[in-house]
Amino acid sequence: MNARTPAITRKPRIGLVAGGLGAYWPQFPDLLPQLRRSAERVTERMREFDAEVVDVGFISDAQEGAVAAEKLRAADCDLIVGFLTTYMTATMLVPIARRSGAPVLLINLQPTEAMDHASFDTGAWLAYCGACPLPEMANAFERVGVPFRSVSGYLEDQRAWDRIGRWIRAAGVRSVLRHGRHGLMGHLYPGMYDVSTDLTMVTGNLGGHVEVLEFDDLRVRVQQVKDDEVEAKLAETREVFELADSVVEEDLAWAARVAVGLDRLVADFDLDSLAYYHRGLDGEIHEKLGAGMILGSSLLTARGVPAAGEYELRTSLAMLICDRFGAGGSFTELQALNFRDAVVEMGHDGPGHLAISERKPLLRGLGVYHGKRGWGVSVEFDVRHGPVTLVGLGQTRDGRYKIIASEGEVVGGPLLRIGNTTSRVDFGCDPGEWTDAWSASGVAHHWALATGRLLPELRALADLTGLELVEVAA
Repeated sequence: MNARTPAITRKPRIGLVAGGLGAYWPQFPDLLPQLRRSAERVTERMREFDAEVVDVGFISDAQEGAVAAEKLRAADCDLIVGFLTTYMTATMLVPIARRSGAPVLLINLQPTEAMDHASFDTGAWLAYCGACPLPEMANAFERVGVPFRSVSGYLEDQRAWDRIGRWIRAAGVRSVLRHGRHGLMGHLYPGMYDVSTDLTMVTGNLGGHVEVLEFDDLRVRVQQVKDDEVEAKLAETREVFELADSVVEEDLAWAARVAVGLDRLVADFDLDSLAYYHRGLDGEIHEKLGAGMILGSSLLTARGVPAAGEYELRTSLAMLICDRFGAGGSFTELQALNFRDAVVEMGHDGPGHLAISERKPLLRGLGVYHGKRGWGVSVEFDVRHGPVTLVGLGQTRDGRYKIIASEGEVVGGPLLRIGNTTSRVDFGCDPGEWTDAWSASGVAHHWALATGRLLPELRALADLTGLELVEVAA
């Protein structure tokens, strides 16, 4: 199923500069017009990505490079793409790489797959010479302390454009993390050392802002919800979910009221993600609020505002990463190992990413939430069958974050019917051996389960953010 309301996503701002050595222009009059046409085509292709493109034009010497560097610095780009149309000196691009404050991707896209050697003269050859300065740029970038990355191909080479698109998407995720606002509401689930998060290190590792919220921030908004808003949310719920016979109407109505309050909370605080937990006691209002959050949190997650229970801030961030890569990202932990079928069963009670469900998700009524205070409705489904990637954010003893990932495949088979999201994941190896390797990676006991194979995108993101990527293979 599809998410009902797309989240307002921050588009990455991509700076674009093309260039070549100005000494060639008087020597070969036809060369510059050809290179400008190539640059125009690159601009067209770049604008096809869901990004804001800041094109500062064509540079021919170090002075023009310095002017472009100032324009790009002022534009506050998330990624700068330098198009090497022919040979150019490092002095033309190093100022851009040094002054912009943004990661730089160099692209070398020659006009066609190969030269026509029989008819080409020097001027025609130089249009194919974008590869020549790449080692020079790499050497200079290393010596001035700027990370180097490049994509080489030809102008209409789809493989090259796929790689360029991967860098742009990763820049978009980096932008969301740098500018994101992440809600943290309630308190830590007692005893969970692994999920406790130093809020300063979120900003230190990823950027962004953590907004500390009280459950009372939700309480006052739920109290303001009108009956017609509850009815509208109930109508949405019945459209999105299949309802089990165990759902109690009173519990469903309360969950819908809390869901409207959650919508207001997210809007009022301009949140990109939310992690929450509150234990409560003896049926008082805070316990009721905590127990009523599963429906609204699942709907938010499907809209692109991931919500994770158990105060799991780093997992809500991992879910956000997956969502912005277009892969969903559902709150997940280990549930059991199936050695007969060679699968790992994983999922979680509480919110799930409805947009990546294999089928229409089910709302099931529960008399008790295992391990938590409360009762009411819970979400049940398995993630869409096919390739999946597990994504977690680990933290080292010195506070550094690392991305931890593993690719597998969700397969069909028997599932528990207890109001949990549950998926059977085949990693192509013994479930016990995989579980030992995954646990040894430093991941916490929650993570995001996303659709598709995300390792190429995660490698690009790790490169742009400076985070370590730990790949747990079968």
